[in-house]
Amino acid sequence: MKYKLLGKSGLKVSELCLGTMGFGTEGGWGADKETSFSILNSFADAGGNFIDTANIYKLGTSEKIIGEFFTGNDRDYFVLATKYSLMNNKTNPNASGNNRKNMMRSVEESLKRLQTDFIDILYLHIWDDLTPVDEVLRGMDDLIQQGKILYAAISDTPAWVIAKGNTMAELMGWNQFVALQIEYSLLQRTPERDLIPMAKHFGMTVTPWAPLAGGALTGKYLRGEKGRIKEDSNRLNENSQLITKEVIAIAKKLGAEPSQVALKWTMQQPLSVIPIVGATKQEQLMENLKVIDLEIPAEDMKHLDEVSAVDLGFPGKFFKEEAVKTNAYGGFYDKVEKRNKA
Repeated sequence: MKYKLLGKSGLKVSELCLGTMGFGTEGGWGADKETSFSILNSFADAGGNFIDTANIYKLGTSEKIIGEFFTGNDRDYFVLATKYSLMNNKTNPNASGNNRKNMMRSVEESLKRLQTDFIDILYLHIWDDLTPVDEVLRGMDDLIQQGKILYAAISDTPAWVIAKGNTMAELMGWNQFVALQIEYSLLQRTPERDLIPMAKHFGMTVTPWAPLAGGALTGKYLRGEKGRIKEDSNRLNENSQLITKEVIAIAKKLGAEPSQVALKWTMQQPLSVIPIVGATKQEQLMENLKVIDLEIPAEDMKHLDEVSAVDLGFPGKFFKEEAVKTNAYGGFYDKVEKRNKA
């Protein structure tokens, strides 16, 4: 396992992040404590140290299982990310949302469930379109000053909000968001319109959730297998099936599994990307871990890029027009070094 720096920080995290949304059996699915412990141990044995959870996952059971695991292992080895924002009851209007009150309450409860004194990375989980971004950043900065969290991060939020927040944080001397968690995969490339360029500009690490599109990119639905994706999902539409078939073909050519090709595609993007690999079974984790030894050739990356491309809309598509590049660069487009290269 190799390690990357998280965003502009000096924090070293493994090139794969272990997703633990399925730790717990609430809702009729997931891994029990024994299986979860086995997955965590295997991930650590492979050199993995980056773990992702949230206060809401399995109604808090995911954090509880990780907390029990920490009591018998080296807590400092692991880089733990959790999240706040989503409700855990419907009787308190401030038991959800991005506000400071919910942030502080959620963090205190997460610390108890995790049986730890600090959280390495705290994500805002989903933007509520109510709370000022400066309230969020100042709250996270206070938690950092208290030593209860070490780094601030954000998930599922519009690019303009994050850009405003990081710019404000830089001017005010607050800690900036170092990581961005979003849905990103070969079947979901719309973040390339705004979120990905924004993350690249600010030097943020992108941690994609659903990098396998809920299992669609493994090809199991094409084989007639069942899963949690609904039949009318865009992940199973005609275009998605076409992309999945191309992933399967390249996997066969490389002697790999489709899931490994789909994961590696995210990892070979021209910015720092660490996919979140969820696992509720030992064999799922072991298959995903093999991606660290895979390299997708340039020609196959190009093919995957082309077959899964999305319309960037305005102004992204406009900027790529030859006439625009000629006028904006005076004929020197290919001769000028670009900022924020990979």
